[in-house]
Amino acid sequence: MTTDARPHADLPADRPGPHSRRLGLVAVVATFGGLLFGYDTGVINGALEPLKRDFGLTSFTEGLVVSVLIFGAAVGALLGGQLADRYGRRHNILLIALVFIVGTLGCVLSPNWVILAVFRFVLGVAVGGASATVPVYLAEISPTERRGGIVGRNEIMIVAGQFAAFAVNAVIYNVWGGNDGIWRAMLVVAVLPAIALFVGMLAMPESPRWLVSQSREDEARDVLRQVRTPERADAEMAEVHRLAEEERVSQTGGRVDLAVRWVRRLIFIGAGLGAFQQFTGINSIMYYGTQLLGSAGFSANAAIVANTLNGLFGLIGICTGVWVINRINRRTMLIGGFVLTTTFHLLIGLSALLLPDGTAKAWFILLFVVLFVFSMQGTLAPLTFVILSEIFPLKIRSLAYGICLFALWMANAVVSLGFPPVVAAAGIAPTFFIFFVLGICAIAFCIKYIPETRGRSLEELEAEFRTYDEVRPVPIDQPVPSA
Repeated sequence: MTTDARPHADLPADRPGPHSRRLGLVAVVATFGGLLFGYDTGVINGALEPLKRDFGLTSFTEGLVVSVLIFGAAVGALLGGQLADRYGRRHNILLIALVFIVGTLGCVLSPNWVILAVFRFVLGVAVGGASATVPVYLAEISPTERRGGIVGRNEIMIVAGQFAAFAVNAVIYNVWGGNDGIWRAMLVVAVLPAIALFVGMLAMPESPRWLVSQSREDEARDVLRQVRTPERADAEMAEVHRLAEEERVSQTGGRVDLAVRWVRRLIFIGAGLGAFQQFTGINSIMYYGTQLLGSAGFSANAAIVANTLNGLFGLIGICTGVWVINRINRRTMLIGGFVLTTTFHLLIGLSALLLPDGTAKAWFILLFVVLFVFSMQGTLAPLTFVILSEIFPLKIRSLAYGICLFALWMANAVVSLGFPPVVAAAGIAPTFFIFFVLGICAIAFCIKYIPETRGRSLEELEAEFRTYDEVRPVPIDQPVPSA
């Protein structure tokens, strides 16, 4: 859900009470999965310098150690939804917590970079599984009118996890940075929220929607009575039955649907949007920001502290984006976001190319990098997933969303693997000029293909896509025209 919808007319209002606190606790515990997602993708940023020193990483092996987590996440995203459908959302989150613990301890105890890469892949599986399971669990256990806000907390926790990783890295490096294996201390911190996630989920209920899909009616009603008023819980059982039936119908979409022209076009649009979001290079900053700032002219200690600004402004950006996302048309916000990020790519490249080495150059690059991160997290980060959730008809939603999410993770992996060797071979300026060119392509793609979805029902969009036979440019802020 992208907005906090009003409850169905037949449902009584969900008044505040003890059940509200229970629902709030469920949301806090489950979003530890998002926190771990953010921490484990961000912690490598500050750990790379001591890792390179201890394991003698080259630019290629450095990129491999970072990007292997993303390949694992692509696998985890594909598996996570299937396991959650088969065994339950809560069961899957418990399993993911255990994988986080095993992966983290394996990384901490790794004797060489090869073993480290293996356990980074394991961590990636957990990250991908969390990305596919936690939002679904939150959506299915939340009342309709609060669903958007509660699900949105997970995205905020992801960025908060990255900021926490940057801050922890800065403290550990500046206090104990001279010690061998200090990167192990940075990584082991993630065990704490992983244990909290596992222990906490033991006391959390299963998704009522999943329980109904398994014909466990009494258990589903008991869960609803934990997180709703009694009268709302009883009335909502019919709604849960309807949603479970929609879920059953949504599983009927399969490979045969890919033969339909308009379906292929939608998947092309979704996969392209996911890939271009990653080709902004946001995760080159999230994973290599400390190294980038060191190359810009900061000392090692100053770079790891300055990098915390990326996490802070990323967190401010995502909170801003969640606040404004339903106040601005999707296309306007999307194209505006790509214009901003592409502009900052150009400014970073020009600063690296034209300014003489020194303090001024380092600070200008930091300024434009921070503004890039804020712009990206405030527009493209939340908006991409909103649009992907809105453009696909129910029948193909699971299939299409999985394909697009896979494309997004693979584009992330390409950027993560390629960034260090490209910077090492060409320097900062040419690297960001490449991002600038990709940004121009992204703007053109959005103008030509992305429809306006704000304020329009999924049924209206599906009807128009079915009759829209030719791919034509769509005017900004206008819906896809009917044939």
